Amino acid sequence: MVDDGNTGFALPRGATGFFRPKEGPLPRTDARSFRAALYAAARLAGGTVGEVEEQAYPRTFHTATVVGDAGESVVLCHTHHPWIAFAGTREDWRRERFLAPPSWARTFTDAGFTVLSGERLATPLSDVDTSVLGPGEWREVRFYGVTTLGGVLFNAWD
Repeated sequence: MVDDGNTGFALPRGATGFFRPKEGPLPRTDARSFRAALYAAARLAGGTVGEVEEQAYPRTFHTATVVGDAGESVVLCHTHHPWIAFAGTREDWRRERFLAPPSWARTFTDAGFTVLSGERLATPLSDVDTSVLGPGEWREVRFYGVTTLGGVLFNAWD
């Protein structure tokens, strides 16, 4: 499903990557499914998979590139929820700038991921159901000056 940003968004537990041990471990997005969808997307784009970087602390996402006729696309995959986002460069997520999904992003949808639009990721936090966030998560949001949904989902807080 490509999320066009026209419906509400409620953050589920684990969206920020933080968890409370008493609540148990967070869900995990299957990295092999992401890689399989990535290679299928690259074929559809008429390109190849470039660099793939597995999630590492403190990031909440895997990063990969697809290099095709239209240039290089940076693909982000959330570690705990099956969300896909696109950025212009490998560092765009730090500035909370996300791009519209390319036409070949439907490959991720077909594989069971939700492709988040740039519009959706730019949603101000005031328009997101953040009731699941705890005090520690809000401290990080304020400390890092995060103001959008994309900044909360795709972060590298510690």
